Amino acid sequence: MLYYALVFLVIALIAGVLGFGGIAGASAGIAQILFFLFLAFLVISLLVGLFRRA
Repeated sequence: MLYYALVFLVIALIAGVLGFGGIAGASAGIAQILFFLFLAFLVISLLVGLFRRA
């Protein structure tokens, strides 16, 4: 999931440099959503792993 967030971030940067504002904004929004989903899943998996050991 983090890979796709980085891909959309690169697409947003390239589109922004080339002047495609709408595509850049949409790609940056998707990248941000995917990144926060990745962080949420990371925290959940760390907590589950912590509670399984206890």
